[in-house]
This record gives sequence, C-alpha cells and structure tokens, in this order.
Amino acid sequence: MKKVLTALLLFPVIWTCTKDEIFPSSYYDCRVPLEENNPAYPRAQYIEDLLQNIVHSGIPGIMLTVHDSANGYWSGAAGYADLASEAELRPCQVTRVGSTVKTFTAVTILKLQEEGKLNLDDPVSLYLPDKETEDLKNSGQSTIRQLLQHSSGIYNYIQNLKFQTASLNNLTKIWHPEELLDYARGQDPYFSPGSDVRYSNTNYVLLGMIIEKVTGKPYYEVFETTLFRPLGLSHTHCAAPDPVPEGIIRGYVDFYSKKNLINSTYYSGWDYYTADGGLISNAYDLNVFLTRLFNGQIISKTSMEEMLKWQNPKNDENEFETSFGLGIFRINTKFGPAYIHSGDAIGYCASMVYFPEPGVTITWAVNGNYGKLDELVQSRKAMEKIFETVLSVQ
Repeated sequence: MKKVLTALLLFPVIWTCTKDEIFPSSYYDCRVPLEENNPAYPRAQYIEDLLQNIVHSGIPGIMLTVHDSANGYWSGAAGYADLASEAELRPCQVTRVGSTVKTFTAVTILKLQEEGKLNLDDPVSLYLPDKETEDLKNSGQSTIRQLLQHSSGIYNYIQNLKFQTASLNNLTKIWHPEELLDYARGQDPYFSPGSDVRYSNTNYVLLGMIIEKVTGKPYYEVFETTLFRPLGLSHTHCAAPDPVPEGIIRGYVDFYSKKNLINSTYYSGWDYYTADGGLISNAYDLNVFLTRLFNGQIISKTSMEEMLKWQNPKNDENEFETSFGLGIFRINTKFGPAYIHSGDAIGYCASMVYFPEPGVTITWAVNGNYGKLDELVQSRKAMEKIFETVLSVQ
C-alpha cells in the first residue's frame, strides 16, 4: 500500500469537508469480553508505558496482546478508538487487520490438503478455468504452493498505477476479485515460477477463489466454520458480510505527513471480498490464532513443516532479513528468529509475531498509518522497541 500512498500524493484528490460522525460511548461497547487477561503479567507495566509513549508520539490508538505459556495472555490499549467522539480504545474492540488474513488463508489451504481436497503441488489451472486466469501471466505454470509462498512471479495488482488511480478517485468503492485481477492481466511477471519470491496480493486473491472452487462456499464462510468458530475467535470475521460493523474503531491516515489525520474508516473497500485482506479482528484474537497455530493445535505437524519451508528472495529489500514460508515470514531479530505477518488497510495496520525460542507471541493493531505514523509503529526501529519491551529480562 505504500505505492498507493505515493500515487495519492501525485493526484489532485478533492476531499469532502464533512465532519466526523459523533457516536455515544455505548457505540463502542465490546460485544464480547476478552476470554483471558492476566493483570499480573510480569512485563505489563513496561508495555503499558510503551503504548502510552507511542500514543503521545502521534498515533491515535494502539492495542497489544502478549502470550507465553507460563503467564498466559495479557492485553492492553492506549489512545482513542474515535478521536471525534473521544472514545477510549480498549483491547476488546475490533479493528481492520489487513493482510494478516493471508496466514488464515494459508492455514485453510493446508487444512483442505489434510482433508484430501487439494494438493499444494497441484497446478492452479486444475481449479481455476482459463476464463478466470486469462492473460494472468505465469498462472498457467504456477502451483498452489507457489501462490502461497509468493514464488509464482504473478504481477501484484496493487502496483498497477491505473488501479491506484481508480481506487484513490473513489475511496469508498467496494471491489470484487474479478475487478482486481483485471489490473494484473497482461502485466509481465516478475520472474519464472519458483525461481524467486516477491510479495504479490494477486496470489492470495487466486487462493481465495481456489478455496471457493474446492468447497463450493464463499471463502469467508469457510474461514468462519474452519477457523473462527472452532478457535473461539469471537471478535473475528471477514469484511464481506459486514464491511463496517457497529463498534469498529475509526481509522485515520496521515496522507500529507503533517500528522493532520483524516478519518478513513470507509476507505478500504478494495479487499472486502478477497482473501488477501479484509479481515476484522483485534490483537487478542490474532494472538490466540497465532499461539494455537504454533502450539500445533490447528494444523498437523506435517502441514506445519510445509508452512515453514523457507525460500529467500534474491534481492532482499525488507527492513529485516526475511525468508518466505507459506502465508508466513521469518525474520531475524536480536531475540532470535521470529515468524511474522503484518497487514495494512487504509487507516489501520496490524502485526502478529511468534518467537519460537522463548515461545512468546506478540500481536498489536493500530488505527492510523501512512505519512509520519508508519515510522512510529511499522519501521524496524519501532518494532524492535516493542520486541525489546516485551522480551527483555527484568
């Protein structure tokens, strides 16, 4: 989405001057309380101080959950869920968590393989007819595994300047997968399938379509019955059936890098119906999902081994040295390797990180991004500060 921001700054978008909605405090009441929260978590005060410092630096609001086997879950929040209504942010509220959904998509595909309904090394063409993949270069030679690992080389529709222009000139438009794929059609691939890795949202749009072909159901219904309900993720759903649910916290963008925040709550319609984004959740549910995944409670040991087969990019432009797995990444930190996926929507960002050596899961979500805000929560420096605060020994 950084490319989208760049394009926005180049185009004369005219903003409406409507005032933000004002809601009663009851609008943001949590529908479901957090199932577990250990107020005696050893690092709780340090983390609370960090969250307050992040808000004081200019972030509207941040929620964070941490888990380890000895101390259980701790969740905290700081700042505002809604600046206009002056509603305080709480960790039980829901927010947009963007591309973190890709890990859910990968886990669903792995579970479908466990059920014998597909094989990771099947060609994409076995499930999606020529009409749906027409002129999507590399799709005819790619496998499901290569979509999952971003090694298909298929062009990322988000990088198409025509898509960015269309999106930015109608920020509240709700897009469907076929419309998004049209912006990848005819575009040259980045490399031949399997020869390198490069992040492409198009891969996960196609994976959502494959899930629907295999199951005969919308992908978001499959997520609901396969993952959300069995795992008790009461705060989690896909945007498609309810894009802006009552109580979702407001999102804000710093489009002009002046910390002049614009309410962007209704601007994320491009991913409501795709498996590459559109997830609504909170830091607590993301933490439960990731903790149970790496505790072996969702997919088999064999599937986990498939998920954690790494491929390194030939030219690594990431802030951390990064390896690509199936719907998950591995980064090297001063606290050892960590498994991670982050996500952006317009006005929102989230990250979920698991450190296998201490067995600690850290997840956080923020209702502000772009401009000067990204440096405060999404840069390597900001992430290392979070890791250090949570993981340092007293």
